[in-house]
Amino acid sequence: MLEVHDPTNQFEVHDPAMLAQARAVLDACSSPQEMQEAVLAAVTRNEEWRGKRCLNLLAPEAPTSPAVRALLSAEVGTRAAEGHIGPVNRWFAGTRHIDEIEALCVELLKKAFRARYADHRLVASMIGNMAVYTTLTEPGDVIMSITQPFGGHSSNRVDGPAGVRGLKIVDIPFDPVELEVDLDLFRKVAPLVRPRVVALGASMTLFPFPIQAICDIVAEWDGCVFFDGAHQLGLVAGGQFQDPLREGAMVMTGSAGKTFSGPQSGIMVWDDAQLTGPLTHAVFPVLAATHQVNRVAALAVSAAEMIAYGKVYMAQIVRNAQALGAALARRGIAVLGEHKGFTTTHQVIADVRQFGGGLEVAQRLARANIITNKNLIPADRPEDWDHPGGLRLGTTEVTRLGMHETEMETIADFMARLLVEQAAPEDVVDDVIAFRQPYQTLYYCFDHGMPVNTPTSHSL
Repeated sequence: MLEVHDPTNQFEVHDPAMLAQARAVLDACSSPQEMQEAVLAAVTRNEEWRGKRCLNLLAPEAPTSPAVRALLSAEVGTRAAEGHIGPVNRWFAGTRHIDEIEALCVELLKKAFRARYADHRLVASMIGNMAVYTTLTEPGDVIMSITQPFGGHSSNRVDGPAGVRGLKIVDIPFDPVELEVDLDLFRKVAPLVRPRVVALGASMTLFPFPIQAICDIVAEWDGCVFFDGAHQLGLVAGGQFQDPLREGAMVMTGSAGKTFSGPQSGIMVWDDAQLTGPLTHAVFPVLAATHQVNRVAALAVSAAEMIAYGKVYMAQIVRNAQALGAALARRGIAVLGEHKGFTTTHQVIADVRQFGGGLEVAQRLARANIITNKNLIPADRPEDWDHPGGLRLGTTEVTRLGMHETEMETIADFMARLLVEQAAPEDVVDDVIAFRQPYQTLYYCFDHGMPVNTPTSHSL
């Protein structure tokens, strides 16, 4: 019997109300040009609000410099460049200048991360994770990774590349108080499952990982460590976090669009020559073909900025995060890791269960133009994803706008007014906008240099 499509019973993973609103906007347009104008207007609204009037405290975000942003619309972005660098390796002719751009990017990434090899073609960082699992594992192998209430990410879990690869995933024991790997328990569990790969990476990341100790443990059965530095790449490049490759990790991947402050995409670096063939084959031709050469150029410029400004920029990000954590705690907002100085990264994790939970708090703050995100914390269960108890804050963007520790006190004041004092967002939003208004210049780049009153690398 032939099934009849029922348009009233259409399944969508996206918010049906938002899709209906978009359809209504398009239906009201009299021409395709008006439809285009509707898109451009939405982009402009976001730029005016998020770009100029909000305190963006999302840990996965960083604003790109003017030079990087300009390159994202460069003519070279219309060009295709399948294959590895070099005329013989390309499928297309006419790529000699593209080869220049990509070679410069690769060498800049090597320099930024003090690595022997780098790949620049990952249009998303999770593609790097898939390339690693394709190279280092076979379907059915066991890996260990961090579960999500303790900061793990789907990149290394059953619902991400590791699961797609058909790997068996065992949880890395994690201490919910110290917020770090429980190394004593790991020493007991790991020999029982003998993981081929231990994936160290977390979207909630406050303190370093015991990479060398884990490498020593899994070496007994030729296991290895893969470091997913999605959030920490800029901190690693700037010398403000541990250096995974120096500590024994076989390969490091991560996002270029977080602390690294480049275009949204991925980076992969490694030192072992024997990995070069399989890793780059996994990137091309398996996972990526054309790879947005305008983005590659932007990534190269971001790497140059990191080499020049990364040490000072990243150190200020960490100081600001520590200052924000302390300021929130003094105002009655519980912050994880208080007994350890709150954080050694760009992130601050607040326990906001007393204020209604992460979803409610994030939405309340957003109405006052303070942008954060809900986040699972160790007290949560994995199924609490939609309504977790935590709130994740990041200091990358406010730092690049020239803010220092003093401004973190003001941001904490705004949050305390909204959460502790229960002020209405409408009574706070104008103060947030007024505070944000002078901070419109992006620093730690060749366009604008460093903000005033920032310690130099000599005084760090």
